[in-house]
Amino acid sequence: MTINIGVTGWGDHESLYPDKINPRDKLSIYGSHFPVVEVDTAFYAIQPRRNYQKWVKETPECFSFVIKAFQRMTGHDRQSLTVQEAKEMFQSYRESIEPVVEAGKLNAVLFQFPPWFDVSKEHIAKLRKIKELLPDLPLALEFRNRSWFNDKYRANTLDFMQEEGWIHTICDEPQAGEGSVPTVLEPTHPEKTLIRFHGRNVHGWNRNGRSDWRAVRFLYRYNEQELIEWKNHIENLSKKTKHITVLFNNNSGGDAADNARQMIELLGIKYEHLNPRQLDFFNF
Repeated sequence: MTINIGVTGWGDHESLYPDKINPRDKLSIYGSHFPVVEVDTAFYAIQPRRNYQKWVKETPECFSFVIKAFQRMTGHDRQSLTVQEAKEMFQSYRESIEPVVEAGKLNAVLFQFPPWFDVSKEHIAKLRKIKELLPDLPLALEFRNRSWFNDKYRANTLDFMQEEGWIHTICDEPQAGEGSVPTVLEPTHPEKTLIRFHGRNVHGWNRNGRSDWRAVRFLYRYNEQELIEWKNHIENLSKKTKHITVLFNNNSGGDAADNARQMIELLGIKYEHLNPRQLDFFNF
């Protein structure tokens, strides 16, 4: 059983890095603190293979990547694709991440669907098609629409994910209406479970479209009581699933890395074989 804890992206999280650091050096230093990271840039564009080749080289052998699916793969742009266009797009994405796959560093590909992706025959068919297009990869599924977990469909959703081989992405997020999901503490994959912490900023959650929505939505710092509550959840989940990955996404105020380190301490985890830590004895 393993529990790997990290954060989303490595460009921010200033508490991890010395002053005036070259951005190109950040991932290597990040890899001295945490054993896993989420590649959020993959959501905005299919990254060139050379990026993944570089990132693989800069991280320790035990390191892994959760790579977000490209936004057109999850339908965020609401543009329909022909069957051939979809095949070509998924093939391009698959080829781009191949260096991570070859290195044995792929934790999961994260399909995070938009808030309007509700439970329907059309969307269930899309999930099945995605599994057909990427049959050899570990795929994690994160819903943003509450209908999948309402009383009527919750059991069916979990059964479907289990039968189709989806990794359940369990979320801690504000309970702010239809565009948010409850915390459902049930694994659906025989090997892996993903947990993502989005914060609990209820008032900022549904501010999509406003110029400051990114800065506000994930502005939250988990307190010790909340982290202890999740420590217990994680320990219980570890009895049901072999590998748990925990990612903190609450970084609008720079809180994700600190909360991740607190969780590591609470769980009594010591990660071996990370990148060597460059000590700065006068970095207060």
